[in-house]
Parts: sequence; C-alpha cells; structure tokens
Amino acid sequence: MATTQSSQSKFGTVLRVTSGNFMEMFDFFLFGFYATYISKTFFPAGDEFASLMLTFMTFGAGFLMRPLGAIILGAYVDRVGRRKGLITTLALMALGTMLIAFVPGFATIGYAAPFLVLVGRLLQGFSAGVELGGVSVYLSEMATPGNKGFYVSWQSASQQVAIIVAAALGFGLQVWLQPAQIADWGWRVPFFIGCMIVPVLFVIRRSLQETEEFKARKHKPPVSEILKSMVDNWGLVIAGMMLVSMTTVSFYLITVYTPTFGKSVLHLSTTDALVVTFCVGISNFIWLPVMGALSDRIGRKPLLLIFTILTILTAYPALSWLVADPTFQKMLMVELWLSFLYASYNGAMVVALTEIMPVEVRTAGFSLAYSLATAIFGGFTPAIATGLIEYTGDKGAPGMWMTAAAICGLIATLYLYRKNGNQTPVAVKN
Repeated sequence: MATTQSSQSKFGTVLRVTSGNFMEMFDFFLFGFYATYISKTFFPAGDEFASLMLTFMTFGAGFLMRPLGAIILGAYVDRVGRRKGLITTLALMALGTMLIAFVPGFATIGYAAPFLVLVGRLLQGFSAGVELGGVSVYLSEMATPGNKGFYVSWQSASQQVAIIVAAALGFGLQVWLQPAQIADWGWRVPFFIGCMIVPVLFVIRRSLQETEEFKARKHKPPVSEILKSMVDNWGLVIAGMMLVSMTTVSFYLITVYTPTFGKSVLHLSTTDALVVTFCVGISNFIWLPVMGALSDRIGRKPLLLIFTILTILTAYPALSWLVADPTFQKMLMVELWLSFLYASYNGAMVVALTEIMPVEVRTAGFSLAYSLATAIFGGFTPAIATGLIEYTGDKGAPGMWMTAAAICGLIATLYLYRKNGNQTPVAVKN
C-alpha cells in the first residue's frame, strides 16, 4: 500500500513539474506551424520568402535570450530553490504568449506590431532559458535510485504532449474554418486557448514541494559564486552545448519546421502535414521514456554513440529520398525515423547533462549549456532550413544541418566519456 501511494505521489510530482514545460512547447510549436499566417499578419514583405524568413528570424531571436535567462534565472533557481524558480519562469512565459495572442496586425498598428511580437518572443526566450534546466534538475533530484534517466525523460515527453494537442487543434481549425478565416483570425485561436490554460498551470505548479536534495544542501551559492563556477567550467559548458546540439536541431526540424516543410516545400496538404506532426509527437512521447529507462540499464554512452552515428549516416539520405517523390506516406516514414533517432538520443542526453554539472550550480550549468545550443543551433533551424533550400536548390538540404549537429553530439560524447566508461561522464570541478 505504501509503495502504491509513493508511486502515485511521484506521478503527481512529475505531472506538476512538467506542466509549465507543456506551455512552453505548445506556444513554440504554434509559432512555427502558423508561421505563414504570422508572416502575413505582422511581417508583410515584398515576397513570400522574405516575409517567412522575417518570421523565422523573430522565432529564432527568442532563443538568443536563452543564455541570458539561463545565467540570471538559473542562478536564481540555484539560490532560492527549484519551486520558486519554476513559478517565476511560468509567469514570464505566460506574459510573452499573451503578447503574441492579442497584438493587432501590421495593417492596424504598423511597425508596433512586429516590435511587440518580438518583445513577446524575447520574454519567452528569457523564461525558457531556465525552464528546461529547472524541470530536468527537479526531476533528477526527485528520481528514485537507478531510475534517473526514466524520470528526467518526462521533461522532453511533456513537450510532445504539447505538440500532439497543438496539432489536434490545428486539424480542428482546418475542419471548422475556411482558409480565409484561418488567415484572418483563426490562427490566433490556439494562442487564446494557451492563455486560458495558464491559470490552471499556475495552480498546479504552486502545489510543488521543494526537492529534498536541495533542502538538505547547506551551502546556497550567491550569484557571484555561480558565475565564477561557470567561468571555471567553461570547457564543460561548451561540451554540454555540443551534446545538446543534436537534440535541439533534430527536435525543431521534426516538429516546428515540419508543417512548413510539408506545405511550402513538399506541397502536400495542410492536413497531411498536421497528421505527420501529430504522429511524430506520439512517436517521441513513446520513445523518450523507453530510451531514458534503457540508459539507466546500459548507460548513457552507448545510446549517445549509436544514435549520433545513425543520424550522421541516414538523416540527409532519408530527406533526399523523400523530396525526390514526396508523398504523405513517405513523409510519415521519414519523419518517424528521424523521430526515433531524436528521442533515442535525447532519452539519454538530458539526464547525462544533469550528471556532468557541478551540483551547486546544476540548474545554471545545465540551462546555460542547453540555451547556448538552442540559440546557436536549434532555434534558428527553421530559418536555416529555409535558407539552405533557397540557396542550394536542394530540398533535402535540412538533412545536412541535422547531420552537422549529430557530428557535434558525437564529438561531445567522446570527450565527456573519454575516461569513465558508459554510465558516468568525466568528473567535473566543484
């Protein structure tokens, strides 16, 4: 009976801590999926490519705020606790979402429209800089012995729920509204729904308890000490950033960019692109905890090596095969394969990143490495993919970008696990 109650308590804690993570990815995915409508509403330009690029650059600009959020908010979380930090990040994320949902278009308020949308994205990026790190560290500290990989994997799994819900809402809009209605105002509906969810998420997250590991820690480092530790461990942060690059590029490629790729590049229907994205979300949701649990059994290193190498060998050929004769069936097959590669790697990667950081600055270190990777590699993936296709004339070119990220992940894995075998990375300075 006690065991059952303990399991239920753990499940409830995972649900509460990942709820804000859902909100972050829900909004990010909506921005990517409705990029063509957002571009026409806020970023009218001389041609469709320029307008879309402005939109994706605004999407990417939010990621440039992540390193700043990681340092400032990460230090705050390591100083005051996981619970208070996660409530703060949710408030900032909600404010950014409301700006994007309610700002009138360019035709109504002129250049103030794209400016306010950019401010909303910057707020979201600042918050997201520590959201993933705070959630991942919380899950790692509340995990039962020998199951850390499984518990931490739910950070990423919660994002997949957001993708599934957002794709389902998009499908509903396609059924209920005319294309002109979606372009005019319908694309805002999912953002409004996101705003309505926020109060519920606040109630859920306020019920979080502080982790026992954090409460037991006698030394709570001041911001100056946390920043000094980041400087002392700069090599570790860079290696962590490279480790994350494979995750962040592949994730944004197979989720946020997929709807635009399906519609604008492959010229498949909106419904086809939505169904594929929905299936990718389900696939990610299944594989992430499975591979997180597997990494608890066989170690992080084997999974990281196997799936970076598989990505290097197959990402570009798979996309080239798809674009040669695009069909719904082929797009579904390729995206599910890329989903398997991403989720299998990420299931081991996120928990590995919590393990390599000095314990006193675990949130700040994790968040800085993750946010740098997202700012430099992942956040601009839709823009980079769009630009690569435009300037190379190769519709499979996004596969090259994913391959480059996998090479970074492989190098980082070999560096971090160069001495200590499969389970534990090289010891870090404290």
